[in-house]
Amino acid sequence: MAIRRALSFDPRAVPFALGVPVLLATASALVQPGPAVGQTWERAVPLASLPSPPPPLGLPLLQQQVSCPGLQKRVLFAVGSELPVWSITVADPQGRLLADLNGQRSRQPASNQKLISTAYALDQLGPDYHLTTQLWRLTDGTYRLTGEGDPDLALPQLQRFASLALGSGGGSGVDASGALPSLVKLELVEEPAQAWWPQAWHLDDRYAAYGAPITRLAITSNAINDAVMNPPARLQSLLQKTLAKQGGTRVQLSVVSARQPMPTTAVLLHEESSAPMHNLLSLANTESHNFTAEVLLRQAAGTWDLAEARRREMLWLAQQGLPMQGVNVADGSGLGRDNRVTSRLIASLLLRMSQHPYARNYVASMAIAGQRGTLRNLYKGTPLEGQFHGKTGTITGVRAISGVLDTADGPRFVSAISNGAGSPNTTIAEVLMAVMKVELCPTG
Repeated sequence: MAIRRALSFDPRAVPFALGVPVLLATASALVQPGPAVGQTWERAVPLASLPSPPPPLGLPLLQQQVSCPGLQKRVLFAVGSELPVWSITVADPQGRLLADLNGQRSRQPASNQKLISTAYALDQLGPDYHLTTQLWRLTDGTYRLTGEGDPDLALPQLQRFASLALGSGGGSGVDASGALPSLVKLELVEEPAQAWWPQAWHLDDRYAAYGAPITRLAITSNAINDAVMNPPARLQSLLQKTLAKQGGTRVQLSVVSARQPMPTTAVLLHEESSAPMHNLLSLANTESHNFTAEVLLRQAAGTWDLAEARRREMLWLAQQGLPMQGVNVADGSGLGRDNRVTSRLIASLLLRMSQHPYARNYVASMAIAGQRGTLRNLYKGTPLEGQFHGKTGTITGVRAISGVLDTADGPRFVSAISNGAGSPNTTIAEVLMAVMKVELCPTG
């Protein structure tokens, strides 16, 4: 695991702060090293029992009262009679709450949830992090393949692993006569099948490519046209075909638990690295790739136990001084219907990340209005084109768009979440156009 960069714990990780971050001892004491392989956590403190810690000194905190009546009136006009189904929050870099409609009401965020998991991953893992897939040789000649959920793992990497297992690179796959082995024993290190899908995902979603199972070893992110329902079986088939082309060698495949420790005598033969973090962030935010967002949550938390990963992410959010009332993390992607956020939480997170050492990496990972990603077809030819970096979110009955809008008076952090609106894209466009009118909110 890469060295973790925890914004809240290490003063060296917050050079932008005007002072040393102050944390409540009760919160920091709960963050302990993860359990050793094969062990489980004995206690988990509910987030509701934690006090709300202050943010690091020197960082702006979102204010509680709306300070721009002109913009507030424009936003109210934009939502009209649909006010009950909307939550909208707008803030500036100083933490001024420029507009807020139902900002503390808990809503389903859909893929706006990815703004949370990617922020957490970037903070904890850093911009240079890579996921790895590794081939090991055990003392009895068995090979073991381990992975961290690389979303781009594909046939070329699999072919390299197969060649090594045959002895072309490892040097141990041939018998005494120098012939290729007739049988290669390969173990796949994987999570149990019941953990492949978050419990909060609907059963119907699990058959679609966007709802593919979350596994450590995932060829093409466990999706073809639809979800691959049994990733280890598919991997076995691909390996058998690959090995057959290289001499007819059979592969005996078995799956071992990811909680089973690696023998200390195991030898690492080969490692394949994923694209760097900025590519992974862009895949999650710009293209709204569910699989990548789920993997980033687990890797950032240092555990593939989703319940524990969720708890650690919520604790991290609280330690940033963000408003946590009504917030629930059910997964890393937002596909689960049990996720709950508020527009104030998302706007506060965007504000916090604007002060982060990796702020540019974070904003650069988002879609761009009228130009890139899931926003490429929205607001094209309007003053919003190229000026709004954001994340969309869409599931049945939910439409959310949150992000950073560049204005003549600097960035504005906007979160707009609807649960049941009729024409949400039009409403959000009206809101963003109003936010661009900086004269509505004089800084003096």
